[in-house]
Amino acid sequence: MSRLDALVFDAYGTLFNVHSVIARCEEFFPGKGQALSQLWRSKQLEYTWLRSLMGRYVDFDRVTADGLKHACQALGLACTAQAQTHLSQAYRTLQPFDDALAALRALSAMDPRPKMAILSNGAPEMLNAVVTHNQLDTVLDHVLSVDEVGIFKPDPRVYQLAVDRLQVASHRIGFVSSNGWDAAGAKAFGFTVFWVNRANAPVEELGVAPDHVLGSLGELPDLLADRSNF
Repeated sequence: MSRLDALVFDAYGTLFNVHSVIARCEEFFPGKGQALSQLWRSKQLEYTWLRSLMGRYVDFDRVTADGLKHACQALGLACTAQAQTHLSQAYRTLQPFDDALAALRALSAMDPRPKMAILSNGAPEMLNAVVTHNQLDTVLDHVLSVDEVGIFKPDPRVYQLAVDRLQVASHRIGFVSSNGWDAAGAKAFGFTVFWVNRANAPVEELGVAPDHVLGSLGELPDLLADRSNF
């Protein structure tokens, strides 16, 4: 493995558990929280891909709200303005995965310390809110949003944003994601990819494979520490 000068992390589904909104969904729609969260997330991702293909970009806050509205309609739930506001706000206080905080702190303590950043579909205000809420602003050097390029992952322009902003060559960047499609996009671009495969899913059939498959983020610090050329 080539020396890595930077580590770039996906946010939603990798560091932050999008389904931590289930409890909030239950408050408004008892017995429907899990179904709503699952469909909401599915539509949220689908809309990013469709809008990218259609050339009709809006920020992730709007995509998230639209995905929630569609999911509620599909499940026959009356999504009031109050529910829409409170559930959309829940994305600003998502809970981190159990393995995320300790892993980031361990990586931040490495010597030499790599640059550390988030690269996410999230809108800047959404990302800054959830990062600050979870006190990750103390370990991250950059929080990068696709809003700068006006298109969503896995478009190569998104991954190029990390190269440009961090001033690190693509092959010297380690990209960390739990989303198989994102891992594939990052590998196709030229990053060294660490796929956090918490669900033990098969590799996406997209003609590329991640460099490393991890069961949790907690494995990443030891893996990198064992590499004398890191």
